[in-house]
Amino acid sequence: MEQWLSAIPAGSDLSIYIHIPFCRNICWFCACRTQGINRLQPLISYVDTLKAELDLIASRIDSSSRVTFLHLGGGTPTILPASVMASLLDHLRTRFSLADDLAFAVEIDPTEFDQPRLNSLIEAGLSRVSIGVQDFNPDIQKAIGRLQSSELTARTIDMIRSAGIDSINLDLIYGLPHQSKESFAATLEQITALDPDRVAMFGYAHVPWMARRQMLIDEHSLPSPKKRRELLELGRQHFNANGMMPVGIDHFARPDDKLVIAAKNRRLRRNFQGYTDDQSDILIGVGASAISRLPQGYAQNASGTTTYKDMIAGDKLGTCRGHRIDSNDALHGFVIEQLLCHFGIHTGELGQRFGPAGAALAKDIRANASKLGLVKGETPDWLEIEHDPHVNARITALYFDRYHDTSGSHSLTV
Repeated sequence: MEQWLSAIPAGSDLSIYIHIPFCRNICWFCACRTQGINRLQPLISYVDTLKAELDLIASRIDSSSRVTFLHLGGGTPTILPASVMASLLDHLRTRFSLADDLAFAVEIDPTEFDQPRLNSLIEAGLSRVSIGVQDFNPDIQKAIGRLQSSELTARTIDMIRSAGIDSINLDLIYGLPHQSKESFAATLEQITALDPDRVAMFGYAHVPWMARRQMLIDEHSLPSPKKRRELLELGRQHFNANGMMPVGIDHFARPDDKLVIAAKNRRLRRNFQGYTDDQSDILIGVGASAISRLPQGYAQNASGTTTYKDMIAGDKLGTCRGHRIDSNDALHGFVIEQLLCHFGIHTGELGQRFGPAGAALAKDIRANASKLGLVKGETPDWLEIEHDPHVNARITALYFDRYHDTSGSHSLTV
C-alpha cells in the first residue's frame, strides 16, 4: 500500500472514504463492520487515530493532488459529537488540498443528529446526505431492531434543507421480515412525499453465517423469492411513475441528477459506496476495515479497531490484506462494471483497451451472447441484456467473475 500511495501521479484527483464503525444500537439486518458504543472517550480516541492515519497517507502523496470526493460512512458517522466531527474535518483540510467543487457526502442517522452536527458538516462543505430508512412500518422496524419514525426522518430532512442542502438520498430495503406489497407500498408513498433526489433500493441479504446479529431475525418471517421479486418490481414501478429515472440495478434519481447524466453519457461508475459519477481511479479508505482501490489493486485495513489503532500507533498504515490487480482482473472488472452500470458492453472497445486478451474475451462474449442473455443493440458491437436487465445484470456479470464463490454461501441475487 505504501508503494501504491507513493506512485500516485502528482496532480491526481483523489476520493477519500472515512469509516466510522460505531453505532449506538446495532440494527439486526446490517452486515457491515460495526460495533455498539455508549461512551464518548472511545470515539475521541478513534478519531485521533483517524487523524494519525490521514497524516501517514498525506505524507506519501504529492501535495499537488486534490480530494474531489469525500464520503463519511459507517456504522454511524453522525454518532460523533459536533466538536469531534469538526476536529476530524478540520484536520483533513490541513493535510489535503480539497477541490473547490468537492463532493462531500455523509451517511446520517436521524436518531443521532442535531443542529450542531449539521453545522459542523456544513462548515466543512457538505453537499449530499444519505439517510437510511429501510422501511417505515413500525412492526417491520421492530423485527429488524431499528426504530426510526417517519416523523423524525421528516424533521431531519427539513433541518438539512433549511441549511441549503437539497441533495438527499434515501435508502430502502426490500425483502425484510413481514414485508408485504401493501406495507411496502405505504413506505414508498411516504418516501415520495419526502421528495428525495435519489433513492437506493437494496435487497436484504440474509447471511447470518457471516453477520451473527442477523440470527435475531426470524427467517420464517422473510418474504419468499417470488414475493421479493414482487416487492422489487413494485418499487421500480412506483419510482418510474413518480418521475424518477432508474440508474443501474438499484438506484433511482431525478432526470437532472448527475447519476442520470453520467448514465446517459456512459460515465457511470460503481464502487463500494454504490453508483457514482466519480471518475477517479484512486479511492483511499481510512479507518478500521476501510477498503482502498488504486490502479494497482485493493487494500483493506485491519477490521478490529484495537488492531487498527495499534498499527497506526506504530507509525504504520493500517493495511492488513490486499489484492494486486493483474491485466485479466482489469479486463473482467471493466466488463462487470459496464454490465452493472449500462446493462451492456461494447465488444469492440475491449480489444482497444486491453489488447489481445480483450479481443479474445470479446470473441467469447459474441459466441456466448445467447447463453448470456445478450442481444445486439444500437451498434453492431454493442451487446445488451435483453430481458429485465435490473435483475439479470448480476447473473450475467457472474460469468465474468473469476473469483465467484460457487458454494452458495452468499445472498440471493434478487
